[in-house]
Amino acid sequence: MSFPLLTATAVAPAIGAVATAAVPAARRTAAKWLALGFSLVTLGFALAVVLRFDTGADADRFQLTESHWWIRDFGMRYELGVDGVGVALIALTAVLIPFLIGAGWNDADPAEREAPATRRWRPTQGFFALILLVEAMVIMSFAATDVFLFYVFFEAMLIPMYFLIGGFGDRAGSGDEEGQARQRTYAAVKFLLYNLAGGLVMLAAVIGLYVATADQLPEGTFSLRAILEARASGELDLATSTERWLFLGFFLAFAIKAPLWPLHTWLPNAMGESTAPVAVLITAVVDKVGTFAMLRFCLGLFPDASHWATPVVLTLALVSILYGALLAIGQRDMKRLIAYASISHFGFIVLGIFAMTSQGQGGATLYMINHGVATAVLMLVAGFLISRRGSRIIADYGGVQKTAPVLAGTFLVGGLATLSLPGTGPFVSEFLVLVGTFSRYQVAGIVASAGIVLAALYVLILYQRTMTGPVKAGLEKLPDLRVRELAVVAPLIALVIFLGVYPRPLTDIVNPAVEHTLSDVDRQDPAPQVPEAEAAHE
Repeated sequence: MSFPLLTATAVAPAIGAVATAAVPAARRTAAKWLALGFSLVTLGFALAVVLRFDTGADADRFQLTESHWWIRDFGMRYELGVDGVGVALIALTAVLIPFLIGAGWNDADPAEREAPATRRWRPTQGFFALILLVEAMVIMSFAATDVFLFYVFFEAMLIPMYFLIGGFGDRAGSGDEEGQARQRTYAAVKFLLYNLAGGLVMLAAVIGLYVATADQLPEGTFSLRAILEARASGELDLATSTERWLFLGFFLAFAIKAPLWPLHTWLPNAMGESTAPVAVLITAVVDKVGTFAMLRFCLGLFPDASHWATPVVLTLALVSILYGALLAIGQRDMKRLIAYASISHFGFIVLGIFAMTSQGQGGATLYMINHGVATAVLMLVAGFLISRRGSRIIADYGGVQKTAPVLAGTFLVGGLATLSLPGTGPFVSEFLVLVGTFSRYQVAGIVASAGIVLAALYVLILYQRTMTGPVKAGLEKLPDLRVRELAVVAPLIALVIFLGVYPRPLTDIVNPAVEHTLSDVDRQDPAPQVPEAEAAHE
């Protein structure tokens, strides 16, 4: 029996969460180093997954597979496997978590007035344990090829995220401590209710899928691989109405998680009230489960319904792109601006997925990775800035580049990556999404291009108002980035630039998975259009 590498990758942070939570209250520093150590062990396993993954043309679609009965009477299996998209997103998750732990090193330390309470309550241990627990559940979601197993972890990750948002919120919010606590609670409850509502609808669709397979196959199954094989062989042929209802059940849950307009309203609250590392965890890691699941489950399980829903989904994606960007321009709160920018970026990802071209879906997958890294840079540097000033309001800043030039420089790089400047990773992703969309849906491609202009506006306006001009009162002695903060941000900036200059390592992993998805939905790239004069000359 081969080593269960995927299980080890998911179990390592789960063990780390338990170990970190068990550290005595007085040994906060030991808990931090323990959490960081387990996150690095997880990164080692994730790199082994990448190295073991075969990108050859003859390689299996799902690799490093594990399959064991879980609840035999109900057809539930503990079944894991990864394609190129899953491998890339597991790697993203494992790479980001150590940096988030480093960035949030002091975020959960109790204030001096709270010191006596730490004899019984361990906020620091709880904070880092919850981050590791989320990592474990996200990795399991990317690896699960049993639909019910995926659903379990898709929903379970909401619980630690709820406590991270509501229990460890941003201390730089507006109002008194009681008011800030109410805002954090509101954001956490809104996050939970939105995602639980989508999850309950998805649960009904998961059960419906099992019933549909039981009607046509020898026994009902939740196995993605078994269902794909049955569809390919003609053994499973869902009725049109059944497939559409099931698609809608799955898509609603994924659109909330993504988040896609108009189901996005929980995200600005959640990111605004969270600490910077938790905000990155939400938008760069957890939300990617939604777009990943659209590719794996919506298009894979329900290809005909995906064709049927494409015009509406593309419209929602375009609205997300423009709406998110326009609201980002008008924001007064720095973290909410980044949240609305992320809504715009997720619109590009969904647009690329449902353009159903190799360039569009490949670009969407690269966008998931590059958006995660670029947003991490921008949000973490913004968090460092906010922690110094104690305010998220943009108008409270000005002239920071004169007092903290390194902080301002890293903030600028993160902003330029967010607006997809050539030479950064997001540029490659956005370019491929637009090319892939335009080749099949020209009008949608043209409308989406307006998002590029709007992105330049909200990023450059943010930089101008916070970093340039005269130094704002109270910022004269603003400290620059410390060694720990530089150690967090510098490798992420290097990764953003590397993926912008040389994206081939990612494309080699992702492209075979995209080809399989296009085969599932029976789509091929449109033939190039040759002008009449050129055709006549040939």
